[in-house]
Amino acid sequence: MTPVREAFVLPVLLITATLLGSVHPGAPVAFVPPPLYALVLAALLLGALVQSGALDPARLMHGSRSMLANANGVMVLVSLVAAAAAVFAAVTPGTGLPRFFVCVFLFVLVANTLVARPDRVRLLRSIAVILGSALILKYGILASLSEPSGSTTSRVLVALFDAATFGSIAQVPEPASAGYAAFFAIALFLAATAFLSPPRRSALAASSPLQLPDAG
Repeated sequence: MTPVREAFVLPVLLITATLLGSVHPGAPVAFVPPPLYALVLAALLLGALVQSGALDPARLMHGSRSMLANANGVMVLVSLVAAAAAVFAAVTPGTGLPRFFVCVFLFVLVANTLVARPDRVRLLRSIAVILGSALILKYGILASLSEPSGSTTSRVLVALFDAATFGSIAQVPEPASAGYAAFFAIALFLAATAFLSPPRRSALAASSPLQLPDAG
């Protein structure tokens, strides 16, 4: 990892993702800290990043590094956890049974990813699929069902679900900017996780070049 990437690129990406994931557009604009479950998911994801090789803590904190470099490494790790928690909180529904089911859904997927021990590329793909699916569910499906001016079909589906489960899937309508903020927060977080460490070279590329036999 280059000094520029560690000192500037990663902190800017992660802090921006944290702010976008924590912002609640409206009147007035509010920044809400992530709940406890989001911090648990962030910790599990951090463990998966270390297992896959996408994150090597020794590159950020080591006895051979200077105090300033280690302090910067600590800031990167803290920003990574904060950004992950903010992104998970941003794609979780606010109330009702959808919040419960999505929390369970995210916990099972992240825990299964941690246990499966995928490599770096597969882990990054899994994170993108998990966050993208939750984003579509909250800001696509649930948002369309919760619109006050929704179609008759959506109102019937909500009423049937409420009667069958004794709960509500309707969410408090959010401005369109909330979905865009969550989308860009996910994009910045994925870019930061990809920049944490360079991809591992293949065994062929890592090996020494082929040597021609001596003519003598």
